[in-house]
Amino acid sequence: MKRNEIIDVIGKKYFVGNIETDEFSYAKSLREKGKDYTFYIREGAKRAYKDLDMRFVKDDVSILVETKQKLRDYELYDYMEQLQQYAIYEKELTGNNIIAILASTLNDDIMVWTDNTCNITLSNQDKKERVIKTIDEYYDMFHSTKNDKMALIQNTYALNETLHKYGIDEKIRSQFVGTCLLALKNGLKYDGLKTKQIIGGVEEILTDLLDGDSKKEKKLEILKKKVLDSQDVRELQDYEFIDVLNKIKNQILPSINDKSTMGQDLLNLFFTTFNKYVGKKDKNQAFTPDHIVHFMSRVVGVNRNSKVLDPCCGSGAFLVRALTDALDDCDDEKQKEEVKKNNIYGIEADETAFGLSTTNMLIHGDGNSNIVLGSCFDEHSFEKANINVVLMNPPYNGQRKHCNPEYVKEWGKDTKIDPSKGFHYVYYIASKVKTGKLAVLLPMQCAIGNSEDVKRFKRKMLEEHTLDAVFSFPNEMFYPGASAIACCMVFNLGVRHKDAPIKETFFGYYKDDGLVKKKNLGRIERTPNIWKQVESEWLDLYFRRESKAGMSICKEVGANDEWLAEAYMETDFSQLTEEDFQATLNDYISFLAKKGDIYES
Repeated sequence: MKRNEIIDVIGKKYFVGNIETDEFSYAKSLREKGKDYTFYIREGAKRAYKDLDMRFVKDDVSILVETKQKLRDYELYDYMEQLQQYAIYEKELTGNNIIAILASTLNDDIMVWTDNTCNITLSNQDKKERVIKTIDEYYDMFHSTKNDKMALIQNTYALNETLHKYGIDEKIRSQFVGTCLLALKNGLKYDGLKTKQIIGGVEEILTDLLDGDSKKEKKLEILKKKVLDSQDVRELQDYEFIDVLNKIKNQILPSINDKSTMGQDLLNLFFTTFNKYVGKKDKNQAFTPDHIVHFMSRVVGVNRNSKVLDPCCGSGAFLVRALTDALDDCDDEKQKEEVKKNNIYGIEADETAFGLSTTNMLIHGDGNSNIVLGSCFDEHSFEKANINVVLMNPPYNGQRKHCNPEYVKEWGKDTKIDPSKGFHYVYYIASKVKTGKLAVLLPMQCAIGNSEDVKRFKRKMLEEHTLDAVFSFPNEMFYPGASAIACCMVFNLGVRHKDAPIKETFFGYYKDDGLVKKKNLGRIERTPNIWKQVESEWLDLYFRRESKAGMSICKEVGANDEWLAEAYMETDFSQLTEEDFQATLNDYISFLAKKGDIYES
């Protein structure tokens, strides 16, 4: 688009220039505030950029547009460095929310960053933004229902306490709340009604939403059995049911702008957070944190052409993320309908989790029709779908009845739980999908590979597929749920490891995700928006396959090697502290005590 066309579309009345060329000089504007622009130039910058092509401001939202004749691939990093510098100046000048845009003047090519940070990178680019919008549309990204993560987490905790008070069993709380949330989003009327009438209204909405679904009757049966017909729900006093609905409507929904990608993330955060607060008999049940789900989806590059499978889909976190990312990549409603109908596949053996994943997908925009109830070892409906992306977090301690029957036949009579720690799920699904990308969360035991069962599946995977990457994740990633320490393995399916064009596997020591434990809140960001910065660095290191001391390394490995960054990575000694040394010393003393080499006096 030509310069004047861009100005007309975004809004001429909001255009702000302060020099004769109608560009915006940050050197001049900062000087007028008694500041020297050179003080804010990034270390290592190639140039002292100071004059932005076009700047638009509406209240607390700034739109920064830098134009080039063409957005040439070999110059993109220079362009992004320039735009990032202007974003830094803008934050210092106004503190505003920022939309940053690179635009071609010879065609309609644009690159847009909508995350309100000064971190302008390829991994942070908002790829769903393909056309210049009005400033009002950009303004609405920040002001059309505020996305408030902290408020959502706090209110979810408070809601759990309310449900406990009203006698709703912890086993059905997630599904009950999810069902109510779904009904409220679809116009549920409840003021002045009795519990029985409210339940009838919820059921009617569910029936309408599932209309046309080949598995409609089964899904309704499960949702009724698990929630609507449960004694706890039916015995709710009228005022109690209304109180719960009011809390969801007034304290949960206002924290979520589900028109934005972040809003979709928060909806899923609501589910995963809520599931963590309710008690679990099986502490090995690991609900994948939403930010890790997001990262893994970015790693495998989910888009509108992806055919995605999660064979152990649980509450549907990976499927929701894949749906959101694929829809973001669509240009029109026809493409979106194709994604919802034919591109998202899930399998879940547990009825409760199956009901939750169905509800979760409906809340996030449908796409639930290809989620089936059953074992991934028996259910093969996905085989004709040309799956090219697998995202999964299989059971780590599966009992005999949950595992591949053919594999169980090999177990010793005293073996009660899966000796492969979930690895046999990965090999089985990989053998069915055959080509594409597979990203899986597995416990560290699978990466270390001391047991013969684990080593066997490591060998089998490398004989048929390529180990592309392994990421070591935070030790307390699943807190307050499961205690497992997990890593993410990424495989390129269908190419033997030894025949891969890139021989080295990327290993990321991604232990610090910027989150910390906080009582009653789980793990939260230690500073606002730190995860976006962390994720950007993680992705950039991976995509560039860059070795960085203390964070990453590329290494050729085989089946008998450890698949962990810790085994090969150069230590970044500049980051070590006295506390790190003391912690290591304490661990070693504990180790010696357990061996019996030393004793407490």
